[in-house]
Amino acid sequence: MLNGELYSAADPELVRERKRTHLLLHRLNTTEFGNESTYGEIISELLPHCPSDIFIQPPFYCDYGSNIYCGEQAFFNYDCVVLDVAPVRIGARCFFAPKVQLYTATHPIDHVVRGHQLLEYGKPITIGDDCWIGGGSVICPGVTIGDRVVIGAGSVVTKDIPSDSVAYGNPAVPHPIKK
Repeated sequence: MLNGELYSAADPELVRERKRTHLLLHRLNTTEFGNESTYGEIISELLPHCPSDIFIQPPFYCDYGSNIYCGEQAFFNYDCVVLDVAPVRIGARCFFAPKVQLYTATHPIDHVVRGHQLLEYGKPITIGDDCWIGGGSVICPGVTIGDRVVIGAGSVVTKDIPSDSVAYGNPAVPHPIKK
């Protein structure tokens, strides 16, 4: 799975891991507002590769959590989804507006390979430092976003975006930031 090879999402070990994650997500998404100690405990268990200063505004959704790596001061607003069947690497001081979706999961195009076995694979996503991802944006499998990038609301990012760009549209097209 993490190596980008085909795997079955129905594998019993993966099903157990997702169930554990879903239980943690339920706790996170229903924790009473202002209960900082419980919130911190859940976040540290759910996202073991993220610093304690990450802030997530529930509800939040992910497949495993253990494949998400964040730099300091990352912020996820309401309703973000991270399908982390492959690594998701997020730099420091990145902000995700409501309903941002990061998808590492993908499926074979060939219907014979895809078959009825729930076969899929993952491609990692990497996001540099100091990025702002606008509301409702979708980051597709295998995409790398450079440092200091702004992704406009509602964009679908299907290809890599270079540092110091503003990208928007479907598919998102990068434009250099003029200083």
